[in-house]
Amino acid sequence: MHYDICSDLVNGYLSVTSHQLNATMRVLTVITAIFIPLGFLAGLYGMNFEYIPELKLTHGYFYLLGFMSILALGLIGLFKKIRWL
Repeated sequence: MHYDICSDLVNGYLSVTSHQLNATMRVLTVITAIFIPLGFLAGLYGMNFEYIPELKLTHGYFYLLGFMSILALGLIGLFKKIRWL
C-alpha cells in the first residue's frame, strides 16, 4: 500500500513538472518565433548591398522599422489569439 502511494506521488510530481516545462518551452518558442524574422531582416539590411530597394528612399529606414514593428505585433496578436501568451 505504501509503495502504491509513493508511486502515485512520484507520478503526480512528474506530471506537474512536465506541465511546467511545457509552459516554459511554449513561451520560449513564442519568443523565438517573434525574433527570428526580425533578426533575419536586420541581418539582411545590415549587409552592404547597393541594390536594396529601400536604401534609395528618403524614409526607407523608417519603413523597415515600421514593417518590423507590424510583423512583431502581428505575431504577438496571433499567439494571443491562439492562447499561447
